[in-house]
Amino acid sequence: MSGPLYLCAMGMISPLGADKESTYNALLAGDQSGMVRSDHWTPGQMETVGMIKESSTDLPSVATSLNSRNNQYLYQVALQIDDEIKKAVDTYGASRVAVIIGTSNSGIEESEKAMRYRHEHGSFPADYNFGQQEIGSPSLFLAEIYGIKGPVYSVSAACASGGKAFSTAARLINAGFCDAAIVGGADTLCSMTVGGFRSLQALSDDICNPLSANRNGTNIGEGIAVFVMTKEKSDIAFIGAGESSDAHHVSAPEPNGEGAERAMRQALELSNLNPEDISYLNMHGTATELNDSMEAKAIARVFEKPIPVSSTKPMTGHTLGAAGAVEAAILWLCLHYAEDTVSLPPHLWDGCTDEDVPDINLAQKGDTVPASGTVYLMSNSFAFGGSNVSIIMGKGV
Repeated sequence: MSGPLYLCAMGMISPLGADKESTYNALLAGDQSGMVRSDHWTPGQMETVGMIKESSTDLPSVATSLNSRNNQYLYQVALQIDDEIKKAVDTYGASRVAVIIGTSNSGIEESEKAMRYRHEHGSFPADYNFGQQEIGSPSLFLAEIYGIKGPVYSVSAACASGGKAFSTAARLINAGFCDAAIVGGADTLCSMTVGGFRSLQALSDDICNPLSANRNGTNIGEGIAVFVMTKEKSDIAFIGAGESSDAHHVSAPEPNGEGAERAMRQALELSNLNPEDISYLNMHGTATELNDSMEAKAIARVFEKPIPVSSTKPMTGHTLGAAGAVEAAILWLCLHYAEDTVSLPPHLWDGCTDEDVPDINLAQKGDTVPASGTVYLMSNSFAFGGSNVSIIMGKGV
């Protein structure tokens, strides 16, 4: 990193809410009302999922070829920061703005519907376009809506996608390819993903229970978070990111958390920070047996002096390719609303400790950390195939 970049605007939607204030209040309250039982994506098999409560927004006619539920919610989020996106385009020029969005599902649900229609009627629906499901669709959609001509592409590194979008955008700005980036993540629920994780025996029937001895799987969720990143100073900074690749197993993490540790240490090193400079860590915290074990081990090694940590997935579900961006948005909210102290998201679980998991400092409802001077927060995202990313954000920089 050649110095901090700044996140002057953030919009989001998730099972916690459809705007910044409601999301922040629900987060601190430990609101799990967005975690629901549904068989919508797996007919005949009820699953606990994190579902967006609000209806999606119709797309303008200019983008009908990229119409999908995923892009409808992405558009709804973009409208939250519409003025800031347009200002970036006007200030720097359309060719000097990038769009980098992390995703894994994109618009697959539209293809699922189209395949069912084809099975019943012998042909695809007239309005079906394969581009609706392509990984590049969310980024292309935003670029089309705002007339952006700079680097435009999606990052798809499974559950690390949303976090890696930040490091990708930062590299583009620091290398001089652009002056601003619309960066974030977008993933919505679909049958392939919910059913796929069930086939892997990775889903919990109840709300997930990270770090508990009783944990038995995650919940799939959906969410979108989008930011405007520039070099122009504002309240909240993207300080840096660390990335690593285990290549240990197609779906299981390296059991001692060596790749997770490398990502966290690299984020600190590239940010010129020490572990004691971090005030809070948002865990990947999927509530799967192997992930929680390895992540806790890595955290305990990196932060020898324990810092508050929590997993927010019991309130949102695991939003897959958007998880890194949604959880970055949670850091952004904590910093944005901080005054004398930063209020921390609570770790929701049954309190049953696992003797095989290191004892780490789990944040409780009402916990805060000082916000005087400069404060730094970290977030982890880890993915199938061993793709790891840790990002650091700060205020007062």
